[in-house]
Amino acid sequence: MDKKELRRYIAQQKRNYSVAQKTEWSSSLFQKLEGHPLFLQAHTLLLYHSLTDEVQTHEFIKRWHPYKRIVLPLVKGDELEFRYYEGEDSLQAGAFGIEEPTGSLVENLHEIELSIIPGVAFDRSGNRLGRGKGYYDRALTKLQSYRIGVCFQLQLLPHIPVEATDLPMDEVWTEQGCVFSGTQYSQ
Repeated sequence: MDKKELRRYIAQQKRNYSVAQKTEWSSSLFQKLEGHPLFLQAHTLLLYHSLTDEVQTHEFIKRWHPYKRIVLPLVKGDELEFRYYEGEDSLQAGAFGIEEPTGSLVENLHEIELSIIPGVAFDRSGNRLGRGKGYYDRALTKLQSYRIGVCFQLQLLPHIPVEATDLPMDEVWTEQGCVFSGTQYSQ
């Protein structure tokens, strides 16, 4: 299958599960990820404010905001801009119906130690299939942080076609835990 067909296939698979099921899986994934050595050490995390069909991050962000600096992306033209999450009141509706941060701009992207990245699908080699606009692929070239892709087990594919601009994840996690690790930090 090509990337468009894979996106359609995954969208159809996600429709087979309730919001409650996806919320339960998300909770399980993040409970496991909270024990990761790099998560425990990180002071500044890049997360994302999830859409309803993605691994749900809202509760995770609220829980960890008092203890870690949370950075969220927002769409600016063809690029992602990164801003600090400063509480629920600092979110506003942005591009594609995503709640986006209005907090201060992250001036030094090198302070982001760990990036938790969504995807339409991942494979067991760390390859990521995005939504097709290339926002994360362009943004990840500017970040030096460790990259953990998160998805539901149903989004894990045997193989994702990759292009030169596609950057792999350092690890991939589902509700079952770490399913790919290219490093010593696997669980």
